[in-house]
Amino acid sequence: MAAIGAMPEIGGFRQKSRRSFVTLILTVLTSSQSILIVWSKRAGKYEYSVTTANFLVEALKCALSLVALLRIWRKDGVTDDNRLSTTWDEVKVYPIPAALYLVKNLLQAGLYCFLYYIFAYVDAPGYQILKNLNIISTGILYQIILKRKLTEIQWAAFILLCAGCTTAQLNPSSDHVLQAPLQGWVMAIVMALLSGFAGVYTEAIIKKRPSRNINVQNFWLYVFGMIFNAFAIMTQDFDAVMNDGFFHGYSLITVLMILNHALSGIAVSMVMKYADNIVKVYSTSVAMLLTAVVSVFLFGFHLSLAFFLGSTVVSVAIYLHSTSKARR
Repeated sequence: MAAIGAMPEIGGFRQKSRRSFVTLILTVLTSSQSILIVWSKRAGKYEYSVTTANFLVEALKCALSLVALLRIWRKDGVTDDNRLSTTWDEVKVYPIPAALYLVKNLLQAGLYCFLYYIFAYVDAPGYQILKNLNIISTGILYQIILKRKLTEIQWAAFILLCAGCTTAQLNPSSDHVLQAPLQGWVMAIVMALLSGFAGVYTEAIIKKRPSRNINVQNFWLYVFGMIFNAFAIMTQDFDAVMNDGFFHGYSLITVLMILNHALSGIAVSMVMKYADNIVKVYSTSVAMLLTAVVSVFLFGFHLSLAFFLGSTVVSVAIYLHSTSKARR
C-alpha cells in the first residue's frame, strides 16, 4: 500500500525533473544564441540571407520532430496521441503562431522598415530596455488567454524581473535613459505584445490536448513555419537567392547558429508543454545575464555596477516566483 501511495509522488518528481531539465537546456541555448548571431556577422552585416536561415531552422525543427516520432513509433507503436494524421480543426490553429513568429523574427532581423522606424525615435540601448516590456505583456496575456491568475507575489516578482533586466542593460556612460517620445513607446509596446501573444497562444495550442504527443504538435507548427518562411524568401530575397544561391555567405558559425535556433525552438515548446510561458520568461532573462558574463571573456565586455545590481534583483525575482505557484 505504501508503494502504491508513493506512485503519484514519483510521477510528480519525474515531471518536475523533466521541467527543470528542459528549462536548463533552454537557458544554455538562449544564452549562446546572441553570441552566435554576433559571430555570424561580417563587418556588422549578415553575408547570408536571414530568410533562408529562418527557413532552415524551421525545416530542421520539423525533421528533428519527425525523427523523434519515428523512435516513438518503433518503441510504442502508432496511437491516437502520436499519429501524424489529424483533423483540420486541430491543424487550423497552427498557422497563427507560425505567422506571428515569422513577423517577430523578420522585425528583429531588421528586414522590415518598421524596426528602422523604431530606431528613428529610440536608440539601440533604449530599444533593448523597452523590449523588456514583453515580460509584463506575457504576464497580462497569460491571465487573459490561459485564464490562469498570477498571485500577488508572482506579479511583484515579474515587476522586479523587468526592473532587474532593465537595470542590468543600462549604459553607465549615458546620461539619457529611456528618453523616448510617444512613438517609440507605442512601437515598443506593439513588439512586446506581439512577442507575448505568440508565446502564450502557442502554449494554449500545445496544452489544449495534454495527451497529444509534443512532437506531433511541433511537427505541424513547424510545417506552417516552413511555408511562411518560404513565402518570406520569395518576397524578400528571391533575386539574391536565384543569383547567388541558397547557401551564399554561409559559414560554420552560420550552421551552428541554425542548429542552436532549432534546438532552442524545440526546447521552448517543451517548456510550454511541461511548464509554462512564465518559466520561459525567467529562463530567457537568466540567459541574458549569462550572455553578458560570457561576453566578458569573448568580446572584452565590461560588467558595470548596474549589471550586478540588476542581476541581484533578477535573482530575488526568481526566488519570489519559486515560492509562489500560479493558481487558476
